[in-house]
Amino acid sequence: MLSGEKCALPDRGAKRHRDGDGGAAGGDEDSRGGKQHKGLSARELARYREMREAEDLALDKKRILEKLMDQDEDEPEAEPVDESSVKKMILTFEKRSYKNQELRIKFPDNPEKFMETELDLNDIIQEMHVIATMPDLYHLLVELNAVHSLLSLLTVVDLLQELTDIDTLQESDEGAEVLVDALLEGQVVALLVQNMERLDEQVKEEADGIYNTLAITENMSEFRPGLCTEAAQQGLMQWLLKRIKAKMPFDANKLYCSEILAILLQNNDNTRELLGEMDGIDVLLQQLSVFKRHNPSTAEEQEMMENLFDALCSCLMLPANRDRFLRGEGLQLMNLMLREKKMSRTSAMKVLDHGMIGQEGADNCHKFVDILGLRTIFPLFMKTPKKMKKAAASEKEHEEHVGSIIASMLRNLKSQQRSRLLNKFTENDCEKVDRLMELHFKYLEAVQQADKRIEGEKHEMVRRGEILDDILEDEFYLRRLDAGLFVLQLICYIMVEISNSGISQLQQRVHQILNLRGGSVKVVRHIMREYAESIGDGKSDEFKEAERKRIMDLVENF
Repeated sequence: MLSGEKCALPDRGAKRHRDGDGGAAGGDEDSRGGKQHKGLSARELARYREMREAEDLALDKKRILEKLMDQDEDEPEAEPVDESSVKKMILTFEKRSYKNQELRIKFPDNPEKFMETELDLNDIIQEMHVIATMPDLYHLLVELNAVHSLLSLLTVVDLLQELTDIDTLQESDEGAEVLVDALLEGQVVALLVQNMERLDEQVKEEADGIYNTLAITENMSEFRPGLCTEAAQQGLMQWLLKRIKAKMPFDANKLYCSEILAILLQNNDNTRELLGEMDGIDVLLQQLSVFKRHNPSTAEEQEMMENLFDALCSCLMLPANRDRFLRGEGLQLMNLMLREKKMSRTSAMKVLDHGMIGQEGADNCHKFVDILGLRTIFPLFMKTPKKMKKAAASEKEHEEHVGSIIASMLRNLKSQQRSRLLNKFTENDCEKVDRLMELHFKYLEAVQQADKRIEGEKHEMVRRGEILDDILEDEFYLRRLDAGLFVLQLICYIMVEISNSGISQLQQRVHQILNLRGGSVKVVRHIMREYAESIGDGKSDEFKEAERKRIMDLVENF
């Protein structure tokens, strides 16, 4: 819609699994003494274990064997996992955590003194992974204050990732709510971001830790979308932008960062504004500029590119970001992408559409004409490109974006730039008007067929005595949009705009082709009335009314 919001972002429900087990760490504030400390890294723990193994090997082999046999004989049967055993496990964790922290404070410069307690603590944390299979018992973690203790450690990221797995959370809403509330109260996102800041992605275990940390934020935002603003403000947005622009080879973490960024920005003006204030529009444009002349080298890199385009489209829903996009020369970059014919072309057109739509897009519309964008957009209007090797946008999607860009320019352009746009329609014996009418009849037929099927279904439902409620009517309307109703509305809008331009040649050509092909002015007016009624979602009542009146005046003079 010309002045309505339009930002179709992909569904992000599916989880991506990373190869290898992640071992990284979470938060860094001591839960009791208020003293910050770092957990031992995976490398230090591994080194200490190797040292202990070397000492064991030096012992008499027979004694080791006897000891192992004794252990086997004494091994108790595994306890059933229930509320009682989980309580016992949590209390053991609390004791070991307290003992470890006590020795760390006592011997801060002598790791050997607290190494044993570090290993004991790590063992109980591994045992606690079983709690992730029983979300009904999550309330015990909160009641026994284990969440606070977990957040004070740097070795529990993989445990938190399992506890917050979205499938597990959805098994028990009550247990999930209690856990998520406690994590948020403990400033979990801020602590996780602090932890990611100190991890070295050159070490595989620490890179896995970052991946698992991002998974925690995705799980929690999917379970409770409202926390996206809070997460962004607690440092996550800044960290994501920093990681995305880091000069590092493309990897799974960069891809995941792009996905989390797109999730944070979806339908959220607060996070869009925050990104704009952090110069995030420039970061996105810089990262996307790589794909101006080069296609992504892998399917994963292509997915990252699409995530960044989605993030940019989402940001442009906020008027203040349109100006940042303009000043950051975003229009020039998108225009070049359209000319280069690479994979980025389809998404670049979607970005232009979002940047130019509505009255807030006026400055971008004028600038687009100034940078000779008409030379780029009209060849794409005249001929829809064949599908590229990638899973490209559909023909309908392409024609919708091109139509929307031209409609936005007709709405927003003034004086000289508007004349240049209208002159394009008179070139080469009005060939662009001929193409416009070709699209009109193409989508009119598609929508009429859909309407016929829907009317048949409605008739059948009434015959069976079923009630046609608002939900069903909305569903039928969405089916009409899928059939091409919105593209048809855009085409009709362009038709009435150019017919009211004062250039008689254009009006005559539109009516001539309508008459030749058995079209009807009455049908065009009906389509435009329906369009005027649906316009301006999310806008003020005054704006909606003014826009409707403007469109209906154009229709009356058609």
